[in-house]
Amino acid sequence: VQLQASGGGLVQAGGSLRVSCAASGRTSSSYSMGWFRQAPGKEREFVAAVVWSSTYYADSVKGRFTISRDSAKNTVYLQMNSLKPEDTAVYYCAAHLQTHDFIRRNKAVAGTLSPSEYDYWGQGTLVTVSS
Repeated sequence: VQLQASGGGLVQAGGSLRVSCAASGRTSSSYSMGWFRQAPGKEREFVAAVVWSSTYYADSVKGRFTISRDSAKNTVYLQMNSLKPEDTAVYYCAAHLQTHDFIRRNKAVAGTLSPSEYDYWGQGTLVTVSS
């Protein structure tokens, strides 16, 4: 599966932005999808994931970000509200085949699997939040 992330940009603190991840090559509903981000000088970190019928979020974005999947469009979205300067990062979407084992392992850690657990990655889209 090929992933194409888009929708990043510059937004003021408190604003909103929606980033998208379009999948091609195989229907996205066959995959668990995750969003990760990487700020300058920092490691890539988990943001949100949709795994089968469950959604998971990092504590830092709970209540502000929403991940959703549009199977008809083969696209996964990350709606980001109440953005903070510390949300500034390159946002990456990732995919892993939706196996029973992957679903089980995600449930065990509330979705916070390492980036290395995902097999496919998009190119990233930059989100900059100004103070």
